[in-house]
Amino acid sequence: MKSMNPFLTFEGSAEEALRYYAETFKDAEILLLQKYDDSTPILEGKVAQGAIRIHDQLIRVMDSQVPNEFSFTPSMSFFIECETSQEMAHYYRKLKNKGAIHMPLDDYGFSREFAWIQDQFGVTWQLNLSN
Repeated sequence: MKSMNPFLTFEGSAEEALRYYAETFKDAEILLLQKYDDSTPILEGKVAQGAIRIHDQLIRVMDSQVPNEFSFTPSMSFFIECETSQEMAHYYRKLKNKGAIHMPLDDYGFSREFAWIQDQFGVTWQLNLSN
């Protein structure tokens, strides 16, 4: 196996999501942003292939070529181990903006600071204070 990476399929908002994640995570870098051209008029300007590295994790993205009856589900989420309460608060504030809160930032016993949120694109994130 050469690699194994998460792959997120969006319905037209892949570029917006890439740019939002690059702004949200201090160590994120957009590695690839290839758009559909005029040979695919209905998708022209949308993301054919994209990739972002957040910390050490490569995430691939695209805008779907066909409408789907499915979207993201909270049963698959990104789990982030935060080093400080300030980092937790930053990600919580940014990622919940225009999204949904599944578990608000709180002490749940298994972690003194934990949150499970869904961002404005439907992607879910579990934030956990690691110390």
